Amino acid sequence: MSAVLYDSPGPVARRRELVGSVIGGLVLLALIGLGVWYAAGKGVFGADRWDVLYDPPKGQTAADVWTFMVVQGLGATLRAAAVAAPLALVLGLLLALLRTARHAALRVPAIVVIELFRGLPVLLMMFFGSIGFGWDAFGAVVFGLTVYNMAIIAEILRAGLAALPRGQAEAAYAVGLTRRQTLLTVLLPQAVRTMLPSLIAQLVVLLKDSSLGFIVGYPELLKSIQNNAQFFGNDYYVALFVVGAGIYLVVNLSLSWLARWIQRRTTKTAASPKQVDTLTTQSIASHGAGHAGGI
Repeated sequence: MSAVLYDSPGPVARRRELVGSVIGGLVLLALIGLGVWYAAGKGVFGADRWDVLYDPPKGQTAADVWTFMVVQGLGATLRAAAVAAPLALVLGLLLALLRTARHAALRVPAIVVIELFRGLPVLLMMFFGSIGFGWDAFGAVVFGLTVYNMAIIAEILRAGLAALPRGQAEAAYAVGLTRRQTLLTVLLPQAVRTMLPSLIAQLVVLLKDSSLGFIVGYPELLKSIQNNAQFFGNDYYVALFVVGAGIYLVVNLSLSWLARWIQRRTTKTAASPKQVDTLTTQSIASHGAGHAGGI
């Protein structure tokens, strides 16, 4: 049996893959064990290195520590992501439409913007917002997250549009739909549905990139962990950063699970090819009157 891009492995190849997987797993376990042994030798797992989480020193309570990290730190992270994500989605959608425009006056500037911001580091954009525009830390973080991710989202949507069969656009043009109507009513909804897992995955990247905000003084989760570690002492760095890593994992894995759930839902509810053709024809016919104008 052959796959589309490669031949399915035979018995010998499967045995080699199994042996390689077992050896790789053993090597990984050995490295983890070595790391744990080294950390134990340094006293990392001692109770006095972790009591900051349940009985912190310096007159603080465990509630103070967790509130500072979860409520203030994680809250600031989610607040920046909640503002930047919709902006990046809307601007990315606009750039994707302009990127596919027929007129060079619209298409070329969109290409320049996408390639420019896609090639610049997020942190540089945050510094530009802070130093160049004089914005506060929150505005600088949102600016950096927005302009970088809108360029990536624009390319994701453009790829989704390019992957659709050409016959759908040709059928829409045949019944009199303008290019704008074809994009907005026939092509774009399918492209968004197809690329939805990739879009959500990019939002995970956006959320993780918010941790760069501590460099410009934004009190997000990483900054709150660092402040706690500096206040309580270097002995608590490991415990606090392990908790921070766990919080990031819970949030990001939840978003990844959401992407997989949406993908399964869209796959299960997808209509058969005959139904798709019928629905597409009905959609095209319902907009066949068409208005003037288009991109």
